[in-house]
Amino acid sequence: MSLSWLRVMPLVFVLIWSTGFIVAKYGLPYAPPLTFLALRYFFSIVCFLGWIHLARAPWPVERRQWAHLAVTGVLMHAGYLGGVWMAVKNGMGSGLAALIVGLQPVLTAVWVSRSGGQGVTRLQWLGLLLGLGGLLMVVWRKLMAGTEVSALTLTATLLALLSITAGTLYQKRFLQPTDVRTANLIQLAAALAVTLPLSWLEHEAVTWNGPFVGAMAWAVLVLTLGGSSLLYLLIQRGAATAVTSLLYLVPPTTAIMAWILFGEFITVTTVAGTLLTALGVALVVRQPRSPV
Repeated sequence: MSLSWLRVMPLVFVLIWSTGFIVAKYGLPYAPPLTFLALRYFFSIVCFLGWIHLARAPWPVERRQWAHLAVTGVLMHAGYLGGVWMAVKNGMGSGLAALIVGLQPVLTAVWVSRSGGQGVTRLQWLGLLLGLGGLLMVVWRKLMAGTEVSALTLTATLLALLSITAGTLYQKRFLQPTDVRTANLIQLAAALAVTLPLSWLEHEAVTWNGPFVGAMAWAVLVLTLGGSSLLYLLIQRGAATAVTSLLYLVPPTTAIMAWILFGEFITVTTVAGTLLTALGVALVVRQPRSPV
């Protein structure tokens, strides 16, 4: 893989990742969240099986790698996506969901700093406070207005935030370099095994129409086969810092998309809180310059 492509991969990933919140808003009127995700995992597995067969992609050799991949699949697919989609289904806007989950780089950077024995710098603590302050500005206004934020939606997005953070750290710590296609299939199979039984508790029927099929096709072909594969490659190739430093662009990008497509109103408080959160995340993930 060329160096130029490796450099542009984080930006491509962020652009794809930003559409995930939009797809949730677009497809959920026609299916319950866990049922949609179970179908998404199933169709993605079918696509990966065909890809693996044609390319003769190698499978992980060690059994422990299969187990580690299964754990990351539960965290980064079932936990993360399940939380986001439950929140959006129950009234949370795409922009706010993206903003809350957008704190993932802050948690990751603080955890890496402390676990690496380096400690958290004053600048990082400042960034953490700014990020949380910006988030509270947005959440508090919506909570007082009685829109988007409830105990269920907030709990679901916090579950998604913790899941994607833990999954990223776990994958970087325990997974060895593995073919991205077989790795994704194992992760998706584990996510399906967790999500499918839970989807049986949902009673809403699936409406198979054009918008639903379009949302499903985008979720499978672009988000799962494209976005998840890019995320796996970037983490394994040591470019996770580049992804983390760009992830704070996801909330404002998603907010603009949601405003254009769904008319989600953007207030001055929302803009100020989003910018404050972005500044905080940027300070946390900022890499110090090397001395000349």
